[in-house]
Amino acid sequence: MAPAMAIQSIVDEQETEYQKGVKQLYEKGIKKLPRKYILPSHERPNDFATKNGGIKQNIQLPVIDFAELQGPNRAQVLKSLANACENYGFFQVVNHNIGDGVISDMIDVGTRFFGLPFEERSKYMSANMKAPVRYGTSFNQNKDNVFCWRDFLKLMCQPLPDVLPHWPSSPQDFRKSAATYAKDTKHLFVMLMEAILESLSPAPETAAFPTADGEVVDEMEKELMEGGSQLMVVNCYPPCPEPDLTLGMPPHSDYGFLTLLLQDDVAGLQIQHNDKWVTVDPIPNAFVVNVGDHLEIFSNGRYKSVLHRVLTNQSRNRISVASLHSLPFEYTVRPWPKLISEQNPQRYRDTDFATFLQYISSCEPKRKNFLESRKIC
Repeated sequence: MAPAMAIQSIVDEQETEYQKGVKQLYEKGIKKLPRKYILPSHERPNDFATKNGGIKQNIQLPVIDFAELQGPNRAQVLKSLANACENYGFFQVVNHNIGDGVISDMIDVGTRFFGLPFEERSKYMSANMKAPVRYGTSFNQNKDNVFCWRDFLKLMCQPLPDVLPHWPSSPQDFRKSAATYAKDTKHLFVMLMEAILESLSPAPETAAFPTADGEVVDEMEKELMEGGSQLMVVNCYPPCPEPDLTLGMPPHSDYGFLTLLLQDDVAGLQIQHNDKWVTVDPIPNAFVVNVGDHLEIFSNGRYKSVLHRVLTNQSRNRISVASLHSLPFEYTVRPWPKLISEQNPQRYRDTDFATFLQYISSCEPKRKNFLESRKIC
């Protein structure tokens, strides 16, 4: 074989290995991070700390007590919720009525899924972003020039009876545990969206919301409950041999209205706050909730979709479960007409899921580029 062909063969073989994911690499016992995962120096997680004397900062996000939100102190909690969405783009929810068993079961079946042989996990690999189940690696493995140290399992959750038969049947209790978790987080999302609508509006009632065909829906939360989209992403971040050179996920914002994130006890999530990267301290059994691009558009920029990223570590496996919620895929999302006035003109273009898919399939998605593309200059 000619030298050039031999080199190309080695490169192709390496690419095939990388497409199998980082769990494979970790299980092989690699000691050095492959070049495919090494970020340019200015994008590495230690870059900010180096410039600031090696100081790594943690942040305690605003905490929303869900039980208080349902009680006589609702008005005060709504003010705290509005402050969190405006100034942090993130908050943590406690006393949310999702049982500890539901939460621990979801973390457990997620952990055991990634412990299956690659041949079992690979059954769910797909390049189709609309597939009901998709197993993969990195952030967008078809577009990423540098890979992230992350494997994932994405599950479409609506309508649940239709998609559930496509979900992994191994571990044996995966479907049951994940379906219970999906239903409970969907309900929590709807309750939080009711509160967010109330916090945005001077009137407590749910406002009218234009649908794709121009009709008016008086109860937005009803549409979200019955037909809204929900995507559940189980993330696996194995121990990384050189965590200072890579990221579990790059800086990005989330598509959709709200993301409800469940973390295990291993820290890794960082958000950009006051132009600094700060690590979110996990609260046991709490949900980290963040504003998505759709909610920033819907609020006409009042509530902020904030950049966040994920760090890796050298010693512990990390599992997280993100539940991303929005309107049905066929909906057009636009600023809430109730918030538009002569003094506060529309700041974002109308958008839909097809526009988002077209955008991310045409470029390497990162940071808040899609949201920036929807702004009206």
